[in-house]
Amino acid sequence: MYRFQRLTLTTKTLHRHHNHCFFSQAAAAIIEEPPSIQTTLLDGLPEPGPLETIFAIPRSDSGKNVSAKERKAGRVPSIVFEQEDGQHGGNKRLISVKQNRIRNLTNELGRPFFLSRLFELDVRPQFESDEVIEKVRVLPRAVHLHAGTDEPLNVTFIRAPSHALLKVDIPLVFRGEDISPGLRKGAYLNTIKRTVKFVCPADLIPPFIDVDLSELDVGQKLLMGDLKVHPALKLVQSKDLPVVKISGGRASDKKSK
Repeated sequence: MYRFQRLTLTTKTLHRHHNHCFFSQAAAAIIEEPPSIQTTLLDGLPEPGPLETIFAIPRSDSGKNVSAKERKAGRVPSIVFEQEDGQHGGNKRLISVKQNRIRNLTNELGRPFFLSRLFELDVRPQFESDEVIEKVRVLPRAVHLHAGTDEPLNVTFIRAPSHALLKVDIPLVFRGEDISPGLRKGAYLNTIKRTVKFVCPADLIPPFIDVDLSELDVGQKLLMGDLKVHPALKLVQSKDLPVVKISGGRASDKKSK
């Protein structure tokens, strides 16, 4: 199983990692680029998981009829943007990916976890071809599912080279409910946020953020600024916004009043 190595990189060394052929070098998924970014993985924090592959083929046309034809053939029309604000004029590439692959990933991981995970996009002329046009690391930016069947309708990806800083909604995983003093007294858990948006160096995007509830008593809450993340991650919203609160009284008692 592939895992990211534990290492320290600066932007000087990070610039050595680049892609060619299918995607241009003109734009990348960068918000800003400080003179030096320390990207050492730290003990005790969730690390990026295995880099799984999604196979893709180029797509020359777009539109409702083309998309319908792709879906009928078992493919999901997709786009790869080459910069963070790609929806507003950034370069993009049209591709199609296998419908069953995206369905399986979103079902197994869950949609929020799929959207916070890096993948290797393997672009070939046809799915059965041995010729590789391009391999590029990407982050799913959005996935639209059918309201009735949850079948994937389209996927948006964004390039994720090592030097990129990306806005990512990181899923929260709550732990310690069984020993929380407040919950043991009969209070209930008021979950305010299930994801929190951070600006992340591409090599440090965590698969989730652990939220420890084990010491929370009735009336206490955790704020965005209380979340334990790598110091290179930067909150997009205020650190004073609440994430979760232990509210007094049982939920059933509140409903009965």
